[in-house]
Amino acid sequence: MFSKVLQFKSHLRRVISVLKKLKRLERESSTVKVLVANILIKQNQSNARQIIEDIQLAEFKVFSQWGDDGIIQFLINYLNIQERTFIEFGVEDYTESNTRFLLINNNWTGLIMDGDKNNMDSVKKDNLYWHYHLTAVPVFITAENINSLIVENGFEGDIGLLHIDIDGNDYWVWKEITAVSPIIVIVEYNSVFGAENTWSVPYKSDFDRTVAHHSNLYFGASLAALCDLAEEKGYYFIGSNSNGNNAYFVRKDKIQDLKPLDAKSGYVLSKFRESRDKKGNLTYINGADRLKILHGLEIYNTRTKQLEKI
Repeated sequence: MFSKVLQFKSHLRRVISVLKKLKRLERESSTVKVLVANILIKQNQSNARQIIEDIQLAEFKVFSQWGDDGIIQFLINYLNIQERTFIEFGVEDYTESNTRFLLINNNWTGLIMDGDKNNMDSVKKDNLYWHYHLTAVPVFITAENINSLIVENGFEGDIGLLHIDIDGNDYWVWKEITAVSPIIVIVEYNSVFGAENTWSVPYKSDFDRTVAHHSNLYFGASLAALCDLAEEKGYYFIGSNSNGNNAYFVRKDKIQDLKPLDAKSGYVLSKFRESRDKKGNLTYINGADRLKILHGLEIYNTRTKQLEKI
C-alpha cells in the first residue's frame, strides 16, 4: 500500500512538471506571436496606401478568431486614436477575441462582458486581469440594459473601439447605444442573410440562437441592415474581414482617406460551415444553401420596418 502511495506521488510530480513546462511554452509562444505581429504592424503602416483601399490586406491573427487583429492595429495607428479605450461584449472566456491583443500590445483600457459567469470568472483568474486595466462583467446584454451597463462601469463619451458580437440582437443593441461614441465600431453580421437584404432577427430580449432555430444560422443582422444603421448613427462602412463575419465602421469625422463602401461592395459570403441538424450535429452546408434552411422563418425588414418571411 505504501509503495502505491509513493508511485502515485511520483506520478503526480511528473504531471505537475509537464503542466509547468506546457504553461511556460504557452507564454513563450504568445511572446513570439506578439513580436512577429509588431513586425507585421510596421509593414502594414508602410503599405497604408494599399490598405486604405482594401482593409483585408492588413489581416493577421494573434488572439482574434480570424485576421481582425491586423485590421484593428492598422486602424488605430492610421486614425491616430487618442481615446485608448474599448468595449467588447460576447467574448466568451476572452482567450480568442478581437480586443485581447489591443489590451496586451497597446495597453488600452477595456470593458468586456459575457452572459456566462464562468467565462468572466476565468478572465479574472488570468494574470492579464491584474497586468492590465480590464473590467470583466458577467451579464446578458439587452437593448434595455446596455447603456446603464456601460456607464456603471466607467465608460462614457468618446471611446476608441466598440465590438459587438452577441449572436442575436446585435442590430438592436447597437441601435440603442448612446452612452458612448466609438471611433471604430466592429459588428458581427450574418452573411447567410445575403448582400442586399435589410434583415435582422426580430428583437427578443432573451434571444438565444440555438433555441431560435436548431441550425444556429438564424441570428443577428445582414450587412445591409447594419450599413443603414451606421449611416443613421454617423459612421461609414469601410469593409469586412475576409472570413465574412465582421463589418468595420469608422465615425465620419475620423475617416481620413479610408474608402467608404456600400454593403454590396463590401459584402463577403462566409465559408465557415457551422450549421447543425436537430440533433446538434454539424451538417457542413455551404454558401447560399444555408439560407434555404431558414425558409419560412420570421424576419424583420429594417427598411420597411415590417415583419416578413425568409
